[in-house]
Amino acid sequence: MIELLLNHEGVQEFGIDCLRLFVALLLGGLLGIERQFHGRWAGIRTHMMVSLGAAIFTIAALTTAPNDTNEVTRVIQGIAAGIGFLGAGTIIKLSTEVEVKGLTTASSVWMAAAVGTVAGLGEYALAAASGVMALVVLALLRPLTKAIGKDAIRNRIVD
Repeated sequence: MIELLLNHEGVQEFGIDCLRLFVALLLGGLLGIERQFHGRWAGIRTHMMVSLGAAIFTIAALTTAPNDTNEVTRVIQGIAAGIGFLGAGTIIKLSTEVEVKGLTTASSVWMAAAVGTVAGLGEYALAAASGVMALVVLALLRPLTKAIGKDAIRNRIVD
């Protein structure tokens, strides 16, 4: 292990992996800050761990099968499907009426996994762009959804 780190390629690979993991942590953390600020169940630590985990799985897939895109896409499929179980844990039905909470938080956890996956692939521009767009949806569109009102949405579902 130390011999690997002492050669130039090992140091370079370590630096690239650290950068990918840092980008995943940063972007996942930004999504989590928005959720935590609004008192949601899955906050900064959850989003950071999801994003970091997705990046680790992606980097591991790239490392073990660098020339086999099928293997890497299988790992990505596993991340996308597996994270659904964690997201489902943030969704609760509060009453017998149409009142469900946690869908946006579940989708932000799913988004954190996607951003982490993309960061793990080294696609920094896509990771940053998708992270910023997710923050726009979460933070800036909040007033619009409040203006429309949940009653209007609820009435459409019941009708």
